[in-house]
Amino acid sequence: MYSEKVMDHFSNPRNVGELPDANAVGQVGNPKCGDIMKIFMKIEDGVITDIKFKTFGCGAAVATSSMATELVKGKTIEEALALTNKAVAEALDGLPPQKLHCSVLAEEGIKTAIADYCRRQGIDPAPIVGCSLDCAGCHGE
Repeated sequence: MYSEKVMDHFSNPRNVGELPDANAVGQVGNPKCGDIMKIFMKIEDGVITDIKFKTFGCGAAVATSSMATELVKGKTIEEALALTNKAVAEALDGLPPQKLHCSVLAEEGIKTAIADYCRRQGIDPAPIVGCSLDCAGCHGE
């Protein structure tokens, strides 16, 4: 059912925890399945220098959180915003169809944290992220 990479990232997740000096924090959840992801970033000069996550959810949710953090660590904000749920799923050698929503949460978690960073800098995140990611109606929080 799950690839070896999914099982590895679930059993040995990378970048787990919180960053006490995070200057970007994003939390997303899926009320349908109960998964909740919280992403902590340290962004310096437009680059994600450190990233951690805490996820409450299934194995696929943990694995996608872990992989997403690996994919954006050391990247610029622009590069991180280009991360798609498809890229997360592909990096894990695929996900079962009923678990693809976990990769969507990982993408949204990254974007929500970057939106938070923009707001902390006094910048409207909508033109950068695509929306403010605050809307409970369209993001299911």
